[in-house]
Amino acid sequence: MKLLPFLISIFIITSFSATAQQSCMTEENIKALDAKWEEANLNPDPDFMESTLAEGFIWVHNHYSSVDSKESAVEKAKRQKANGGNNNTSRVQRDVEVVITGNTAIVTGFTYVDRTENPANYHFMRTYVEIDGKCLLIGNHTMAIPEEE
Repeated sequence: MKLLPFLISIFIITSFSATAQQSCMTEENIKALDAKWEEANLNPDPDFMESTLAEGFIWVHNHYSSVDSKESAVEKAKRQKANGGNNNTSRVQRDVEVVITGNTAIVTGFTYVDRTENPANYHFMRTYVEIDGKCLLIGNHTMAIPEEE
């Protein structure tokens, strides 16, 4: 009978260990998720946005002086997808850095957006948070970089 408590203890320790290993809050996972965010903006993907944006998501675009919520970002992606996409031909990230503290990750870097009109470089800062084992994008701030810089 002493074997049963031992086996239960091993099961519990293994379960906690497996749960900890399944955290999405790793640099590798966050960089991959952020690259998918860029892809979803290049090729509008409302399903990805719906499943990846937190309910309180906010996107501040200082180059347009506008703000998007989860609802408006998803609706914009739906419209773009229905209209055959947007005018972006590529989105290339560089100098991507990730800082993780607890259940929160801050991602910074630059994205060059090539489009048929007005290609531009953007400096970005995005905030991901782990909720119930899933990493969600809760905040995005993009700043257009003037051409002379």
